Amino acid sequence: MSDWNNKIIEEFRAKGGRGVGPFGDQLALLTTRGAKSGRAHTTPLAFHRDGGRYIVIASMGGAPSHPAWYHNLLANPDAELEVGSEKFRVHATPVAGGAERDRLYAQQAAMMPGFREYEKKTTRIIPAVVLERVEDAAAAA
Repeated sequence: MSDWNNKIIEEFRAKGGRGVGPFGDQLALLTTRGAKSGRAHTTPLAFHRDGGRYIVIASMGGAPSHPAWYHNLLANPDAELEVGSEKFRVHATPVAGGAERDRLYAQQAAMMPGFREYEKKTTRIIPAVVLERVEDAAAAA
């Protein structure tokens, strides 16, 4: 994990997830299981809410490939999310394209305009990922 990620994670936890760096209160920590290793990996991610759902974007700053955490969620969609001082289990549903992906991506870009630049930097379609609390997903089933 990069030093930048480690510092952001430390700041997040020290501040109870509030007012973290340039993200303010829109930063979450996502802990996934490695697709190959099965080990836990924690990644700081900008997020927004869509109703009761948490939305993260697999932008990787506009890099040409998807981030490792996205591949981890494809292999193991159950993860853990920290938002503010809460920590809870979530189930991930990737939205790789189409109108729903475009809507979710536009919501994130409206909050953080840098996401518009990420789309311009890459040839891939940057997926959105819907994270739903496990108990919420079970209740809806």
